[in-house]
Amino acid sequence: MRFNGGGHVSALLLEKLARRRLGYDYPRWGDAEPYPPESPRGPLVAVTNEWAGSDGDIFSHTFKLLGLGPLVGRRTWGGVIGIWPRHQLADGTVTTQPEFSFAFDDVGWQVENYGTDPDIEVDITPQDYARGVDTQLETAIDTALALLAEHPPHTPDPPAPARNATLVTSPASNDHRWGKRTGDEGRVSRRARPSRW
Repeated sequence: MRFNGGGHVSALLLEKLARRRLGYDYPRWGDAEPYPPESPRGPLVAVTNEWAGSDGDIFSHTFKLLGLGPLVGRRTWGGVIGIWPRHQLADGTVTTQPEFSFAFDDVGWQVENYGTDPDIEVDITPQDYARGVDTQLETAIDTALALLAEHPPHTPDPPAPARNATLVTSPASNDHRWGKRTGDEGRVSRRARPSRW
């Protein structure tokens, strides 16, 4: 969200990021597809800075408000009042005035002129910038990896059979197992699938 100057997409992005993966749809010939669609597979971490304003402020604050994950970086700009640049003077100059204000349930109007604080404050010093070191991004990656270690990515459970798997039956017993077709090893049934497919 760093350097985000605003717009009108935060609601769409947050709606998708807030989806909680609950399961998978198993097509007959294909890979497992997450349900709900486009739901995140693992932990989320957002990065913001003092150049994120307007919709960047709104996204950053809402990311925290929804508890989607830690927000890393610097306090946002604090300019959520919107304008509508439509009044033109005789010399072509466009004038604007504040037209759209914004209030949150938790802090009211206080994001305006203040911004929203990150959960993990990280600055990029001039020395880091000169060396090409992005301490905010590095901290966000370290945080995401630590969260992944605590909360592994959501995976299909039960795992889907391999794409070319068939039901292999041993001729000496009723031992059934999923495996790859290996020629004469046991009797291989037709491409069997669980009955719910």
